[in-house]
Amino acid sequence: MYKSKITGVGHYVPDRVITNEYLSTIMDTTDAWIVERTGIHERRWFTPGKDTLASMSVNASKMALERAGLSNKDIDFIIFATITPDYFLPGEGVLLQRELGMQGIGALDIRNACSGFIYALSIADQFIKTGMYKNILVVGGEIQSSALDKSDEGRSSAVIFADGAGAVVVSRTDSEKSGILSTHLHADGDHAEELYCSSPSSCQEVRISTEMIQRGDFFLKMNGNAVFKHAVVRFAEVIQEALDANGKTKSDIDLLVPHQANLRISNYIQHKLGLPDEKVFNNIMYFGNTTAGTIPIALSEAFEQGRLKEGDLICLAAFGSGFTWASALLYW
Repeated sequence: MYKSKITGVGHYVPDRVITNEYLSTIMDTTDAWIVERTGIHERRWFTPGKDTLASMSVNASKMALERAGLSNKDIDFIIFATITPDYFLPGEGVLLQRELGMQGIGALDIRNACSGFIYALSIADQFIKTGMYKNILVVGGEIQSSALDKSDEGRSSAVIFADGAGAVVVSRTDSEKSGILSTHLHADGDHAEELYCSSPSSCQEVRISTEMIQRGDFFLKMNGNAVFKHAVVRFAEVIQEALDANGKTKSDIDLLVPHQANLRISNYIQHKLGLPDEKVFNNIMYFGNTTAGTIPIALSEAFEQGRLKEGDLICLAAFGSGFTWASALLYW
């Protein structure tokens, strides 16, 4: 059986910076209120007519390919994690493929929201382990700002979610000192409606109607208390599961890169695991929650800051809509 490793990382975020002060001019909120509840100071929103999910993902992918020392012709397969594709159909993977000039290879889309990137990474790992593919482009990205309820009623979620894309190249390796050790995937659909968007929906007589728009069915609905309560439990469980599966302990982790859901959640998990600040990477303060994009964006930033060193034990963990949660343990 073959082994896989991340050989290149890249990211792109829109130029448009949305500060807490700006949000306080369009809804009843303040910088202090947002920072206290989320840890976010600013986030990026796309510019209509300039940014698309495909264009952002192209920029992230090109950066990852360059850092991996590969060209577009070296990629055998694309896996794209997003819940906000440019089109209702087809999926985003084929749009990215077209823009990168990779016609002919397979492109798979997955819709696992905040856990999407780790799910995608796990799929790539299995494809490479079986020998089916040698180099896989894995992308996580979102444009969420266009679907946020920016009224006072929707402020609890509108201040959190943002836009951006991250990409990694996953390649076959013979190295004994680097590579993905294991991935762990879970879900519990009993809580699907705690964090969801009900429209457009194929189970209604019409997918889009004036009544749906007036009711705000297209806006994200989130039970923040339920999400926090389950997230802190599942994050800790799935991280420990990864460590146990590989005979490792919390102290063996060189860097934890959690999904950037909420800084309060990340800080809670850091405290529970007893990890010092230098062993946890957070950037939600500046980029907000980009859902499937948070972990690959964070990995790319961590790489740029010199916080990913060869041989380091890296733990990735995520929790989100579904509910779904996942982890991955790997040597850099």
